[in-house]
Amino acid sequence: QVQLVESGGGSVQAGGSLRLSCAVSSVTGSPYCMGWFRQAPGKEREGVARVTTFNTMAYADSVKGRFTISRDNAKNTLYLQMNSLKPEDTAMYYCAAAPVVCSWSLHDYNSWGQGTQVTVSS
Repeated sequence: QVQLVESGGGSVQAGGSLRLSCAVSSVTGSPYCMGWFRQAPGKEREGVARVTTFNTMAYADSVKGRFTISRDNAKNTLYLQMNSLKPEDTAMYYCAAAPVVCSWSLHDYNSWGQGTQVTVSS
């Protein structure tokens, strides 16, 4: 089983930056796929960025060029560097792990963190 704990959320003004961290605890080694998802009030949870153990990355169109995902397997930590933040980035951000398939489908992820809130003001 994989346990995930996010941190690093907060409140910033538009144009600012934040770095989210996700501490990964797993008895079976680093998960094949790690992803960041977000959910704004009244909206569905959506994928933001994902990365495999082969360092293959993918980003949602809305964050390309502004967000960077990275994973440090030695430190068992996943990161999301968020720059040029916009008010529409305001959401609860979740870290998730997928053992087999790396996609945007929530069903592929079997471990989720509790979330960290990101609020961007204009």
